[in-house]
Amino acid sequence: MKSDRKNIRVLVAKPGLDGHDRGAKVIARALRDAGFEVIYTGLHQTPEMVINAAVEEDVQVVGLSILSGAHNALVPEIIEGIKKEGLNDTLFLVGGIIPDEDIPGLKKCGVHMVFTPGASLQEVVEYIKKHAPARN
Repeated sequence: MKSDRKNIRVLVAKPGLDGHDRGAKVIARALRDAGFEVIYTGLHQTPEMVINAAVEEDVQVVGLSILSGAHNALVPEIIEGIKKEGLNDTLFLVGGIIPDEDIPGLKKCGVHMVFTPGASLQEVVEYIKKHAPARN
């Protein structure tokens, strides 16, 4: 079910030891400019911190920005934790340096879309508008 575009809540998170957040900040600003409510976690978030933020903020979308190469370890743990907390209809997006061969495994664990370098901001916005679940 599609959500009211003005009420879409998106968590943009930087899990792991990755110290580069310019891309995540650019995405967060683009999503705000598109009318979404955006919560940005900042750098060096543990999976537990991301899970807690998603639950506390009752987000519909979790966007994980990972450049460190730890996506195969962090993403499944975060998705499992968020679902365990009852947010079963959450849209999970991953962006960053993700090798093509890792994308099928990420999708198998629950990632809906992976945006790699070169994806446009408009692509991300449109994907969220089309696929974000409704929340009360």
